[in-house]
Amino acid sequence: MANDVRQTLDQFRRTVDSFFDNAYGAPAERSNVRDRDFIFSPAVENAWTKDALHLRAIVPGVTQDDVRVTVHNNQLVIEGERKVPDGFDRNAFTRLAYGRFYTAVNLPNGLDLDKLTCRMRNGILDISVPVAETSKPRQIPIETFEHKSLNA
Repeated sequence: MANDVRQTLDQFRRTVDSFFDNAYGAPAERSNVRDRDFIFSPAVENAWTKDALHLRAIVPGVTQDDVRVTVHNNQLVIEGERKVPDGFDRNAFTRLAYGRFYTAVNLPNGLDLDKLTCRMRNGILDISVPVAETSKPRQIPIETFEHKSLNA
């Protein structure tokens, strides 16, 4: 009877693993990285303030040494690798994908890409791209003048 329960649980685990493999990319130990350059894309969110575009890439278990951020032709590229933790074996259950990751974000015009900053903290990559001064709204002064009569 114990073997029946174990077989049922193993089958359930394989079914759940297969579901998440299809949804989030296959775990590194079952993927051939040479066949697929990138295993997953990290979640990225963004928000605007009047001064900057802020992006956050969620990459748990990744250090700043494992990620690279580049900008080319108004496209921000985030790529790196999430390494399988030491002691993690094939019988572990995870919803995280391990291996190489990649995502690209098209940036709008009007940002000062030379002043882009990145900070990594607790598996969250914070990126800030300031709005270029020439793209910020500015108020145009309105001059007043007196209309002179032609009869004067």
